[in-house]
Amino acid sequence: MHGRFELGSRLVELASSAGEDRLVSAAGPILLKLRDQTGESTQVFRKQGEFRVCIASAERPVGLRDTIPVGTQLSMKAGSAAQVLLAWEDNERMIEGLHHARFTPTILAGVRRRGWAQSLGEREPGVASVSAPVRGQSGRVIAALSMSGPIERLTRQPGKIYHEVVVAAAHELSELLRVQNERP
Repeated sequence: MHGRFELGSRLVELASSAGEDRLVSAAGPILLKLRDQTGESTQVFRKQGEFRVCIASAERPVGLRDTIPVGTQLSMKAGSAAQVLLAWEDNERMIEGLHHARFTPTILAGVRRRGWAQSLGEREPGVASVSAPVRGQSGRVIAALSMSGPIERLTRQPGKIYHEVVVAAAHELSELLRVQNERP
């Protein structure tokens, strides 16, 4: 209708069967390291159509945790990962994405300015999260790296406490992908 095509989930399935997904394989060790640093569950989300899909995760091994299995489709209308994936979209897609969202254009402007997002009970009551962008070789945001857990542990200001380690992990993943893409 808008004269654009969007790649669907079937293409992701075909790509996975054709060979290793560099983002998924590179994310594993970084998610484990972030999980061990924070003591919370960690994930990488990729936007697919109207959803964000968990493509890699490292769960907190014991105790109360926010479990998001690989392959889970979540709304783009709530949560810090959705904020990150939407914040750097072109203006038209951002406006479309904000329709019925639990966050505002002002929140997305703050995400772009800071370079990270947080949410408190936005996606699910009692769950907090902090997310940062993973960038591809061109600098475009290709995924969101997140950590999530109960608000009781993450506090009402999880970004203040955890943004540095989450941003560092997202930057490390972005750099690893850049180096991998430079190799033949």
